[in-house]
Amino acid sequence: MILDTGFGDGTHFLATLEAWRADPGRATHLHYLALAPAPVDLEALPAELRQQWPPAVNGWHRMLLDGGRVTLDLMLGEADASLAQIGAAVDAFHLQGPACSATALARLARPGATLTAAALAPAARQALSGAGFVFAADGLHAVFGSRRAPAPAAVPAPAPAPAARHAIVIGAGLAGAAACERLAARGWRVTLIERHARPAQEASGNLAGIFMPLLSQDDNPSTRLGRAAYLYALRHWRSLGGVGAAFAGARCGVLQLARNPAHAEAQRRIAAGAAYPADYARWLEAAEAGALLGAPAPDGGWLFAQGGWARPSGVCAAMLDACGARLRRIFSTGVLELARVGGAWRVGGADGALIAQAPTVILANGCGATALAQAAGLPLAAVRGQVTHLAEGSLPAPPLVVCREAYMTPAADGIVCVGASYDADGEPGLRAASQRENLDKIAAILGVAAPRAPLAGRTGFRCVAPDRLPLVGALPDAAAAGRCERLRDVARQPGLYGLLGYASRGLIWAPLAAELLAAQLDGEPAPLEASLVAALDPARFLLKDLRRRT
Repeated sequence: MILDTGFGDGTHFLATLEAWRADPGRATHLHYLALAPAPVDLEALPAELRQQWPPAVNGWHRMLLDGGRVTLDLMLGEADASLAQIGAAVDAFHLQGPACSATALARLARPGATLTAAALAPAARQALSGAGFVFAADGLHAVFGSRRAPAPAAVPAPAPAPAARHAIVIGAGLAGAAACERLAARGWRVTLIERHARPAQEASGNLAGIFMPLLSQDDNPSTRLGRAAYLYALRHWRSLGGVGAAFAGARCGVLQLARNPAHAEAQRRIAAGAAYPADYARWLEAAEAGALLGAPAPDGGWLFAQGGWARPSGVCAAMLDACGARLRRIFSTGVLELARVGGAWRVGGADGALIAQAPTVILANGCGATALAQAAGLPLAAVRGQVTHLAEGSLPAPPLVVCREAYMTPAADGIVCVGASYDADGEPGLRAASQRENLDKIAAILGVAAPRAPLAGRTGFRCVAPDRLPLVGALPDAAAAGRCERLRDVARQPGLYGLLGYASRGLIWAPLAAELLAAQLDGEPAPLEASLVAALDPARFLLKDLRRRT
């Protein structure tokens, strides 16, 4: 594990990568954490890295090289703020760029960790010495001399023994397929159980899902997660073969229109404060937005040039196909119960018949998870959504995805998707009122009369948590939970994890959430800041309840 405090032009990373590749006795995996408080010079980077390089937006960006054997975690933003969010046990530090907190570095250091610096001011050297680093005579090389282990919050859980690297995933939608792919890529055996005959038959079964980032004035957790997940998904899909190639879809761009003048003014403030690069998000005033829309857009809107649409079932199929022989599929089989016996989970079906057993189980079946006793207390709600299918030509057809109160995709296979309603009831069938609502909203956006169209489309149920964020990680054990103040103190059900509550964002959340869970299972650093990992922890609701009771 290497931590570089100033990525710069990537010289040290590239030299490390070259040395690792040339070493016949090298470790099987190279993990490189890099702070990038200043803009990076892309010209010096190899093509494999340039193709994955994110736009210059703050946050954490995980890139995989050499078939996944090399992980580069790039942390764009202020260095000490990034350091405070890292959870890792570092073997080697390379210091360059602005001086970082010596205490923060020492928190992450394994005993015996090495440190090198291109240059070091006397004050910085003194601070590092005081934090436990013992310097050589040249003053630029040191070893961490403390015998203590890194702080508990900095160290991921230990990786399971090889014999235990078998997981059962329940649910073959976006969440479950992504979990299978990320675990199989790490060498896990995975058993996928799905109650339907094919993948992506429930919330992941729509013909088109939209991918775009979420913006806000306060850069809240949902925005930060959306930014990281959106950019990770674009990289991940490229590794699968690409949107429009490995699965149906198009990176045609997304035009998100402002709702009214007040909303437009708030968006202008975001644009002025964030100064996003144009390839990530660009604010358009009325004339330019209207030209793209082909209709008046008096309040302007955001253009997400790399956004677009993708067919979720195709994304699921591509991820499952990537698993190869490591994946066993058990379809048309409902899970009715879980039981922990002798260090393994037994998954039972009809009449108590054993379906499969493994040390690790991942619930990725949306609100269906709450039918199992171990997840019954999770506060998940099913929210109905109806998508309308229109014949191509029924409405004016902008060349990109358009959204405001409703969205509309470009035609694919002769069908335009318009949606989606938000309904509190559980009606599974199509409803004329919901279709009318969808068509009225999109017609208002396009400035035309709502078309008369036969009732056609699809109904699904989003799985939504109270805070609208997903649940990613180990599931809490409410029966064993006592008074506690921190998430890490909440009792967990051994070997039981969740990828749940993806609401309307499953297309972009699923790949990064699966990568986060796989990293947790293998004891790797998280691909997200510690504060975001905590914001997604399935135990957050139980902890809140426990605090309220005491």
